[in-house]
Amino acid sequence: MTSRSCLTVILAAGEGTRMKSELPKVLHMIAGLPIVAHVAKAVTGAGGSDIALVVGKGAEKVEAAVRAIAPNVTVHEQTERLGTAHAVLAARDAIARGYDDVLVVFGDTPLIETAALAQARAKLADGADVVVMGFRPAGPNGYGRLIEKDGRLMAIREEKDASAEEKQIGLCNGGLMALRGKSALSLLDRITNNNANGEYYLTDVVEIANAGGQSVVAIEISPDNVIGINTRAELAEAEAIWQNRMRRDMMMAGVTMHAPETVFFSHDTLVESDAILEPNIVFGPGVTVARGAVIHAFCYFEGAKIGANANVGPFARLRPGADLAEKSKVGNFVEVKNAVVGIGAKVNHLTYIGDATIGAAANIGAGAITCNYDGYNKHLTEIGANVFVGSNTSLVAPVKIGDNAYVASGSVITANVPADALAFGRARQEIKEGRAIELRARYAAAKLAKKAD
Repeated sequence: MTSRSCLTVILAAGEGTRMKSELPKVLHMIAGLPIVAHVAKAVTGAGGSDIALVVGKGAEKVEAAVRAIAPNVTVHEQTERLGTAHAVLAARDAIARGYDDVLVVFGDTPLIETAALAQARAKLADGADVVVMGFRPAGPNGYGRLIEKDGRLMAIREEKDASAEEKQIGLCNGGLMALRGKSALSLLDRITNNNANGEYYLTDVVEIANAGGQSVVAIEISPDNVIGINTRAELAEAEAIWQNRMRRDMMMAGVTMHAPETVFFSHDTLVESDAILEPNIVFGPGVTVARGAVIHAFCYFEGAKIGANANVGPFARLRPGADLAEKSKVGNFVEVKNAVVGIGAKVNHLTYIGDATIGAAANIGAGAITCNYDGYNKHLTEIGANVFVGSNTSLVAPVKIGDNAYVASGSVITANVPADALAFGRARQEIKEGRAIELRARYAAAKLAKKAD
């Protein structure tokens, strides 16, 4: 299969008016990745690294989304909407370059799987000239039926034209197709618009190829593969299917999930085996979780690395640049941003750590924060190994705390603290005997005066 060249034509020119959005339909997100980029990932996985992208509205943004996945992209504008075959022929120049295989897919079918596309290519390698990808919906009403005889696909019959017997066929047209490259253009050029709508239909390729004695076959793929997105409701349904696939893949790879239906992944989330995910966790883009890490409930992560056997949450937020080393701990109501938490270090609760490094085995007390922003620029806080930072401490960056230093609770630290030193940064406590009585009387009188007004 790898020795065969392949071009994938992605049809992404639809305006998507039913999405009720200024954003092109194929740029709406599933698992943090544009719909059309999901398609590009699937086709590149099947060896279709060369892509002919047929675009309309928002062409530049659609192109950028696909190029982020597959750099070998040519862009072809579809200026008129005259049917699926007309859309494919917008990429005539790319098809004419000469490929062994040509795949035709839709930019709004994000659940297409690499395995389904590879199956179609395998049929081409076995000698088929046209491969139609079919599926069996729960209810076939409204779909074109695939008419087969002796293992050969004879026709795609639209339901309105189907006989009573043909309507009993459960295998339906999914719209996705694979063509032998050397005959693709000759087949496409023979499609006419001699129909009620005056459009050029890609499905006519089947009967044209049969009439020419070429090999036409159908393969059956999962119905999920052909789900198209036309509305926000369908977008949410596709997201749910994608998440369920990912959850199953994670668990089959050795990840424990207590309530998988409450855990949401991004398209690039990586979780190693023996990690444990408790309920209600959301992974944004760019998160990796190493072996044996425990993620407690109600956490949100984005752009973060979680080391082996680390312990995170509950109610923790890791922002981009958070890097938690092996056996580190980030506890409840802790936010970490652009910071390294060293091996075995603990940030247990109610703390903000931003633009910082924390050394191995350091302990950061409740309510401690790094004051990293001066209103114009971010500054670094460096906390050494085995440092103890007491509760409700403010570390005003740029500042460095040396190894084995101790920072007293309630301190505001504005200067570097040497290794093994003890730092206090707070006012000395004073006691004013009886002053509470005086204050209460003063405050009560002020309250009465305010009411009198």
